[in-house]
Amino acid sequence: MKTKFKITLLIICALFIVGFCNSDDGQTNDREDLINTQYPEAKQEVIETWAAIEQSVREGDMDKLISFHGYSPKFTEYKNGEVVNDGAENEAYERRAYGAVTEVVSFATNDFKVAVYGDVANMTFQSDFKIKFGDNLAVIKEQTTLLFVRTNDGWKIVHEHHSPLNTAD
Repeated sequence: MKTKFKITLLIICALFIVGFCNSDDGQTNDREDLINTQYPEAKQEVIETWAAIEQSVREGDMDKLISFHGYSPKFTEYKNGEVVNDGAENEAYERRAYGAVTEVVSFATNDFKVAVYGDVANMTFQSDFKIKFGDNLAVIKEQTTLLFVRTNDGWKIVHEHHSPLNTAD
């Protein structure tokens, strides 16, 4: 009798352990749902964050512009085919460049898309920005990707990628 009890207990323990090892299957399905599930409220929040970013550039509010970034050791930025920048380099560039803006003539984003994956969102667009620096007009045509992460303080940019846009213009 003791032997049957021990074998039964051993089988139950083995099944219990196997059950824990395979419990990831449910999480895998949840992860796959991240790709197909639409998150309309979160998408709208990201779009509103972009509108606030544009407004901060129009107003010349560099502190507000910088506040939309999630600077950390994980932050990365690619632009102009150069090596990766970190958060400090991105902040210095944005303060220097956008801090010198005297007028935003247009801040058009063509082929604008936002894809949300739970607490992560990917924004892509082709910029057609016309910005004045004093009397000089700069036209910025790029392919841009911004990666956002939802935080307790709203959506924050954690990665930027800017590539020149080849145009017939």
